[in-house]
Amino acid sequence: MSRFDGARQGLGVWLFGLVVTIVLALLGVIFGSEYNLVQQIGVQPRIPIDEGALTTGGIIALAAFVIATLGGALIGGKVGERYHRKVDRAGA
Repeated sequence: MSRFDGARQGLGVWLFGLVVTIVLALLGVIFGSEYNLVQQIGVQPRIPIDEGALTTGGIIALAAFVIATLGGALIGGKVGERYHRKVDRAGA
């Protein structure tokens, strides 16, 4: 599909990955305490930072991560489209 519209293909792959991540996160919430390895080992990390600052930093990091992965998916799709066009021209 990237041969015809690489950006749309990249967006589709990114959305698919996002849906899988959300489903796995929901499964973690549902079955979390049973499969929480940190809690089972008994090691609880303590960070000497105010929870409000930690939350704000986490939200900023999450937004940056989402934007970066979306950009990478779109660029990757366009690169794939360009590659397929070169191959098509060489084969013609």
